[in-house]
Amino acid sequence: MTPPLDIAPDVAEALANNQPVVALESTIISHGMPYPQNIETARKVEAAVRATGATPATIAVLQGRATIGLSDAALARLGDPNAQIEKLSRTNLAACLARKGDGATTVAATMILAHLAGIKVFATGGIGGVHRGAELSFDISADLYELAETPVAVVCAGAKAILDIPKTLEVLESLGVPVTTFGQTDFPAFWSRQSTERSPSTANTTLEIAEAIQMRATLGLKGGHLIANPIPHKDEIPTDEMTPIIAQAIDEAEATPDIDGPAMTPFLLQRIFELTEGRSLASNIGLVLNNAHLAAKIAKDLSDLAGNR
Repeated sequence: MTPPLDIAPDVAEALANNQPVVALESTIISHGMPYPQNIETARKVEAAVRATGATPATIAVLQGRATIGLSDAALARLGDPNAQIEKLSRTNLAACLARKGDGATTVAATMILAHLAGIKVFATGGIGGVHRGAELSFDISADLYELAETPVAVVCAGAKAILDIPKTLEVLESLGVPVTTFGQTDFPAFWSRQSTERSPSTANTTLEIAEAIQMRATLGLKGGHLIANPIPHKDEIPTDEMTPIIAQAIDEAEATPDIDGPAMTPFLLQRIFELTEGRSLASNIGLVLNNAHLAAKIAKDLSDLAGNR
């Protein structure tokens, strides 16, 4: 059987001609932002990729087809708050396809489908990771395990700051996932440029990153490469300001019945939005656009390197 895969004509043409393509997730549209900012941001992110010289490929499952590159109408449908859109990861991706459902792809699912289509670089907001208290709950995002398995480079603004960043970096190291921060030695914390952790490695040019990605492929090493791109100064909420806000949101979540497991992250993000009076959403939009630009530059360098072999 062949996978139920539909690749948009512009994406297929770019891939066939070794032109740079950047994969984009769709849960940020369906589950990650409120309406109408979700649809507006999706369009802006695609435009940012194009402006940097690459082809955007937003990925979702539509009527049981893994769709690589979405129409404007499909973006609008995913962002409709009344639409029934499933949130897809490795665990439920195949089932959604089999029953011909509609689903938005998380980091893990986007990586799987991007690799299936032949796309090497993916831009997102922030990755999931090890949740605080995971030594008791064992709550660790599937994103980390996907990075260990699937050869797609993921550009993000670090792990979401509501997570346990030191443990997240430790798990990534244990899984053999290279982590590179662009332009600084500190690992970023999503809304903030700095966390309390030093990055495992640093690169100051996109070519350095592209060459490392290409060498991993040459060596036959499985898994992806995580590129942490600090949020722009103009968009950040500094760590000393975010830390007490995150602590308050976590305390409130722990004091609220039935807020655990999958319900925890949406509760925390909504409460942080309220406590920052909307600044966290503005920061999220700024960092996603910044990541799209960087991912497109890395994709261009990878295309140039492939052409010079």
